[in-house]
Amino acid sequence: MSMSESARHGASGRERLVVIGADAAGMSAASQACRLKGPEELDIVAFERGHFASYSACGIPYWVGGDVTERDELIARTPQEHRARGIDLRLRTEVTEIDLDRQGVHARDVDSGAESWTSYDKLVIATGARPIRPDMPGADADGVHGVQTLDDGQELLDTLARTRGRGRHAVVVGAGYIGVEMAESLIKRGYRVTVVNRGSEPMSTLDPDMGRLVHRAMEGLGITMVNDAEVTELLTHDDGRVRAVVTPDAEYPADVVVLGIGVRPETALAEAAGLPLGAHGGLLTDLAMRVRGHENVWAGGDCVEVLDLVSGQERHIPLGTHANKHGQIIGTNVGGGYAVFPGVVGTAVSKVCDLEIARTGLREKDARRAGLQFETVTVESTSRAGYYPGASPMTVKMLAERRTGRLLGVQIVGREGAGKRVDIAAVALTAGMTAEQMTTLDLGYAPPFSPVWDPVLVAARKAAAKVRNT
Repeated sequence: MSMSESARHGASGRERLVVIGADAAGMSAASQACRLKGPEELDIVAFERGHFASYSACGIPYWVGGDVTERDELIARTPQEHRARGIDLRLRTEVTEIDLDRQGVHARDVDSGAESWTSYDKLVIATGARPIRPDMPGADADGVHGVQTLDDGQELLDTLARTRGRGRHAVVVGAGYIGVEMAESLIKRGYRVTVVNRGSEPMSTLDPDMGRLVHRAMEGLGITMVNDAEVTELLTHDDGRVRAVVTPDAEYPADVVVLGIGVRPETALAEAAGLPLGAHGGLLTDLAMRVRGHENVWAGGDCVEVLDLVSGQERHIPLGTHANKHGQIIGTNVGGGYAVFPGVVGTAVSKVCDLEIARTGLREKDARRAGLQFETVTVESTSRAGYYPGASPMTVKMLAERRTGRLLGVQIVGREGAGKRVDIAAVALTAGMTAEQMTTLDLGYAPPFSPVWDPVLVAARKAAAKVRNT
């Protein structure tokens, strides 16, 4: 292997940090390391195969739907800003190989095809996740889109611009967070939207009884929900454009198809290098986000698995919140400091129109898989004092461990003011609190904000009583 930059590296006397992937985790790591070690100590090279760096992938559905009007509003820091701080950011450059023995990466310029090797002293892998594409005829047809990067979002908007018009049909395959958010975005764009979902209810991150509330809200928006349905084929026109989505029972016309069936860790590069992967295909790291067994290699973001503090098991949870924290921790450690990432409780929030959807901790099937026995309660309450104008209904479901009463999970579905209440439960889960202990939490109260007993505390009271009685 020839590393053309090795001589320059050696002559400079500086360490070199190479970052693969220039979004949340990668550029947070690079920026933090840059703050702690200046350019006289650390040479930073970051590779990104796309056109953009440091952007909010979570904001793409809102850009597609028109709530965010300009793509650049989703960009937190431009390439020029990174370069001005001394980070050698190389866009449209894909790393194709990692040589752990010689500490180098092989990269290819996507546009010109030019190839080169770059040596490193420390390596950060932040390759993210890739949308799951079903292995079936037509899955790669023109008009079929995953939505993971800004490039993906731009390609989808280009397709919508070509197919816009009255009576146009969109099919979303899958009804997780991305699927539900994209369905609403396409409704806003004037499409007739059908969501084909293999589960019994949308939002498999919730228990089915809570997912049913989301189902009703989606139908209220005019979205056609097709549950318990497996897509078997995507049909195309003679010119290769998608025209329909096929299930065993029906065929749904489609001018555009959005894949919302989830993502997998993008770890093919790491796997080829022999780095350790977990049961979900994500890289395994220690608490410092260092790849296990590899002193000079770190990983963070959607390509890693993290410890679930409630179940004690490794999980793959692709969220920008975690990715940015991973990057900060990696950058601190690379820069000579010390930081750890202890794990997560699995908190997420989304919405369909004005319906807010939130969860943290374990679902029923998660708890069973972890070997836990538990009790569940579901309560109906309101976002404000019942007599105060604007009070809206809210449903809270809580899981508590049998005998100990330890909080295991909370799911909330309701209108304005419902979603962020999940943060109360997220803190309680992180602290290992019981339902009984939660009932004494000193939460803020005034009629415009909450009933005297906050809905989360009402659920905690009922859960604690159920645990005592069993």
